[in-house]
Amino acid sequence: MSSVIENTCTEHSRSIPDGWVETTLGEVCEITSAKRIFAKEYKTFGIPFFRGKEVTEKYNGNEVSTELFITREKYEEIKEKYGVPVYNDILLTSVGTLGNPYLVEKDFEFYFKDGNLTWFKNFNKIDSKYLFYWIVSPQGKENLSHARIGSTQQAYTMTALKRVEIVKPPLPEQKAIANILTAFDDKIENLQAQNNTLEQTAQTIFKEWFGKYQVGDELPDGWRVGNLGEVTKSVGGTTPSTKHEGFWNGNIFWSSPKDLSNNEYIYLLSTEKKITENGLKKISSGLLPKNTLLLSSRAPVGYLALTNVELAINQGYIAILPSQYFSNYYTFLWLKKNMKKVINSANGSTFLEISKSAFRTIDCVIPEKSKIEDFDKIVAPFFKKTLSNQIQIQTLKKTRDTVLPKLMSGQIRVNAFKA
Repeated sequence: MSSVIENTCTEHSRSIPDGWVETTLGEVCEITSAKRIFAKEYKTFGIPFFRGKEVTEKYNGNEVSTELFITREKYEEIKEKYGVPVYNDILLTSVGTLGNPYLVEKDFEFYFKDGNLTWFKNFNKIDSKYLFYWIVSPQGKENLSHARIGSTQQAYTMTALKRVEIVKPPLPEQKAIANILTAFDDKIENLQAQNNTLEQTAQTIFKEWFGKYQVGDELPDGWRVGNLGEVTKSVGGTTPSTKHEGFWNGNIFWSSPKDLSNNEYIYLLSTEKKITENGLKKISSGLLPKNTLLLSSRAPVGYLALTNVELAINQGYIAILPSQYFSNYYTFLWLKKNMKKVINSANGSTFLEISKSAFRTIDCVIPEKSKIEDFDKIVAPFFKKTLSNQIQIQTLKKTRDTVLPKLMSGQIRVNAFKA
């Protein structure tokens, strides 16, 4: 990609690049909302109905689990009278969680909730993919912030959105910029899809080998019933005093379940916070090795990740150490399949929490060790490939996020386009 871009101005330059023009969102597209749908018209099947929640899930790259629908008859009525979003239109979350855009997928029928989503359509001398990337760029976020109203619950108004300023290059350059950024996102999406397939394949193999045997069933020779404490070793953690500056901002990774709340992958590659050697001394479990399996033990119970760094943890985890009778590949897949059993072992009035002692007493079928070892030989390449892909995804995202604001400001100009 670097072969088609070149630097043309300094990082501190604020001038408008040659050929670019100042305009407003209202001048480059139609900004509108939806035909109102009443609660009595919601259905349990039919045409998917998006709210801000679904658009945010799409924006974050997650699979959307739509809860609301409208009938096809209602959809066709709206489509005929008012129109519906089509390929490359944009929806923008505009109430509560602001500024998450969704670029409509090709050949996808859906409708959306009036009020909390704004509809950008009928684009005039602006490429909708370019506009999508502008919205998520630092420049776009800054300009959109001026369209906010409200204190308790913030929102965008269509009137304010139409006045938002945007500086845009000529249409061919817009398309070239969008193509560069789309190439990054397509590669990321392909790697994510590959990882989903790898995990699903590993889960399928696990179910075929082990899933049909439950506690109480007649088991193969050499298999038995026991509990997780017999076949795994688990530890907890703590939080060094946040009042003591000497414990924080060091070079040792320290994790809380917050790190997993935004982690959609199998592996944890880094942590939001780091501690010092003195901070580490306050944690009895110490520095945990790579390939430790983290299970969030409260608020909520059930986040899972294998670690690809040595780290320390807080009290919100049960950490399962590697190289036990149950390998952590096996344990990861066992927990995925049996998470309801884990959650049922939790207790608490304010929020559910599972203790290490309760975790260790959860019953399980214990296969012969040789069976687990044979299983590991088959699934280990899936996990290793997933990790390799995840590292590549991280690199691609960092590169894209570095290039994005420079492309949108004209600091980097695309030279491989036809005027």
